Amino acid sequence: MLGISGMRGLVGQSLKPEIVCRYAAAFGHWLKTARDTAAPVVVLGRDSRPSGAMYENAVAAGLTSVGCRVIRVGILSTPGVAIMGDHRDADGGVVITASHNPKPWNGVKLLRHDGVAPPPDQARAIIDLYKKNAAAHVEVDALQSEETDFSGAQVHLDRVAAVVDVQAIRAAKLKVVVDSVHGAGGDEAALLLDHLGVERVHLYAQPTGHFPHVPEPLRENLTELCEVVKQQGAHAGFAQDPDADRLAIVDEQGSYIGEEYTLVLCALAQLGQGDATAANLSTSRMIDDVAAAAGATVVRTPVGEANVAAAMREHGATVGGEGGGGIIYRPISQVRDSVVGMALVCELLAKRKQALSAVVASTPAYAMVKEKIAIVPGSAGPALQWAAQHFADQKVDVQDGVRVDWPDRWVHVRPSNTEPLLRIIAEATTQADAKALVDQVRAGVGKVSR
Repeated sequence: MLGISGMRGLVGQSLKPEIVCRYAAAFGHWLKTARDTAAPVVVLGRDSRPSGAMYENAVAAGLTSVGCRVIRVGILSTPGVAIMGDHRDADGGVVITASHNPKPWNGVKLLRHDGVAPPPDQARAIIDLYKKNAAAHVEVDALQSEETDFSGAQVHLDRVAAVVDVQAIRAAKLKVVVDSVHGAGGDEAALLLDHLGVERVHLYAQPTGHFPHVPEPLRENLTELCEVVKQQGAHAGFAQDPDADRLAIVDEQGSYIGEEYTLVLCALAQLGQGDATAANLSTSRMIDDVAAAAGATVVRTPVGEANVAAAMREHGATVGGEGGGGIIYRPISQVRDSVVGMALVCELLAKRKQALSAVVASTPAYAMVKEKIAIVPGSAGPALQWAAQHFADQKVDVQDGVRVDWPDRWVHVRPSNTEPLLRIIAEATTQADAKALVDQVRAGVGKVSR
């Protein structure tokens, strides 16, 4: 799969090292023009997958071949790589990761100099260079030497510790359970929590890449974490995905709170009168309730962290993110970051002096239903047109597909960026109402998209 989110494929099948090398060369070539330099500096990191070293070497070769100077930062979270890019004043970054996909997958994620993934127009320009094999390779005298810098975990810690109330967290004497799924984020999580004085029970901390369960941090994959939180009498449980840019949360009773609450809980501690926050169109309305109570506003964006980050910059927002467990805290970086999410939740618990379940209970709750339907390639347009027309008497947002809002519910239908699918997400005060809304949309768009 190749799209605005980067490259992803199956190891030993579709994702061949020579393809990865060519893609990296295209990115390096694009950076030379975008950053107006003959020798762009690029930080290169990876998650813990067993195939990662192979693809890291392929990326390094591709970047070097077009005149880039590569700084290898080793196994590091995606936000850690972005932070190291800023720390080293790099022109770009590359992360070898397939995010929450299982072990047979891997991929390549590109980052600009500001740590943000290239937005659609820039991503398409890089893809065009790749498809045309148009990267200009340099001669021997223009080749740059490589460097290694494995300080990323410490740099990440230092940045987070500078923006949270370390003393308040230490005084609270918190205990948490962390499931790092043998991914890239275990070292960064451990370093941070130890510095904050949070007692840590750490599951699957080592970055082996051999995931002990399905690595996406969803309820059905985190039953062990829920049990251990109860057994240990912990204040909270935290689950990372393999590249540690997503965070799911479990309360002190061992109940899965879920990824939709990550942004909400972090925003609770940060939003005040006149502030702004940003979230994509598929994110729960809970963030609107939290913002309204604080006297803040919510800017809605198309799906994709680059879009959220752009809105945060435009509106001066400190905190924002996506409902899939993605918290962006701009004083740290402009990418989703599970590590800073843990710190902000610990700070919230320390200052509220309430159990996590009580904090959650004080937030208006909704039921969300997510489904997808296969469509004939190229038929998304008529489906979206039907949705916009069918609900024309309601509040309609067409930034990214069609989102329709009522006072007590909403539905968002949008085409997948990578597959011939329509994604339908609905939220209402009850599960039955959300499901009914999804069924209504499914029936309508199904008539025009098959």
